[in-house]
Amino acid sequence: MNRFRWSGRNFLTWLAVIVWAFLWQGCAHHLTLPDTPQTIYVAGEWPEDRVRQQAPVFMAYDYTDTNNRIGRPAIGGEGKDDDEVWIDTDHPAVYVMRRTFTTARATYTNLIYRVHFPRVPYFHLTAGNNVGLMVVVTLDEANRTVLVTTVHTCGCYKAFIPTDYLPADALPEGWDVNQRQSVYGEELPSRLAFTGVENPALLIHLRPEVHRVMDVEVVSADQLQGEAFLPLAMEVDAMDALDRLPSGDGTATSFYYAQGWRKGHVKGTIKPLEMMFMSLISLDLFVGSDKIYADPAIWDNPFYTSLKPWRRDDSDMWDFARFLDYWGWRL
Repeated sequence: MNRFRWSGRNFLTWLAVIVWAFLWQGCAHHLTLPDTPQTIYVAGEWPEDRVRQQAPVFMAYDYTDTNNRIGRPAIGGEGKDDDEVWIDTDHPAVYVMRRTFTTARATYTNLIYRVHFPRVPYFHLTAGNNVGLMVVVTLDEANRTVLVTTVHTCGCYKAFIPTDYLPADALPEGWDVNQRQSVYGEELPSRLAFTGVENPALLIHLRPEVHRVMDVEVVSADQLQGEAFLPLAMEVDAMDALDRLPSGDGTATSFYYAQGWRKGHVKGTIKPLEMMFMSLISLDLFVGSDKIYADPAIWDNPFYTSLKPWRRDDSDMWDFARFLDYWGWRL
């Protein structure tokens, strides 16, 4: 009688099957979406008009589930431990940063918008607390939007969407602007049309539970004033405010671990399933954990977007010109 023999090949095969199953269930599985009206999050007042005008509008499906709501990171408070970091969905907020970068072609401005949600529930691959999403709006020297980049604050699920203001020779080789692109199970546009849209607004559709970007549109801001939408204002704050969360005793603490192995990661954001299935191939025990977007020379925590350990520096979004070049863009 033949006996089953366990081998390294068997192990890798079953590991691949399990990872694929979680990826499908946690990332590409499409839930039934509710009908309108839909809750949308819009940026509130901010001293710099361009930052507010370019801010994306986030459409939250299944708003009745608090996990699908945008909130403000907080520490302690009623019913919480003094050092517990959590997301206060009664006070939605978006955090912004402005950075410039230069390529051989031109100098560009990035407007970076960061939001956070309470959690992704089990048994999604990305299950964990205090999860976040970033939207990077890249402007050319004429202050026109040429590229939109979305990424979770773990560096996962990055997506690039050029606009009709980006020259064709800046696209990656083989990029088809007429076909929607597949991004880890989501079908996103391959180009956004700003031309001819009066008072354009960038509308980001968020898939419930996993907070994946499931569609991006350019619409007239006037269209979002209709009865089909329920707008909620997000307080706008500088991104470095996340390093100074006010606590009840009048002091401030960081949203991120300031030292040790988890330096630069969001507090309370361990992703056990990603750690179990993805840490070996990425050589990163905290793969999938949300993190700071900051200079890796200071925080020792690059915002890498490739699972290849030898490509962490090339795929780090902090050096945006290098990051774009690594992924084939020719801005």
